[in-house]
Amino acid sequence: MSHCKNVFEAILRYGHDEDFVPHQDEQFEPTDAPAGSREKIEVLRKRVELGQPLWHTTDRVDYSGLTGAIRPRE
Repeated sequence: MSHCKNVFEAILRYGHDEDFVPHQDEQFEPTDAPAGSREKIEVLRKRVELGQPLWHTTDRVDYSGLTGAIRPRE
């Protein structure tokens, strides 16, 4: 699959499947990655690529227990 700039370009290039039904297999595992993180986006990308559902029932749903880097304003 070549790189597409956005979902609309992908639909024009490859079409769409309105009857798509995702499948769950042994590779469909939950992630502890927080929403919006590069890790979470990569997990979602891989799920789509593998034909899996986007959301696992036990994916992380909050930011509790996480700490972030504080960057001073310039």
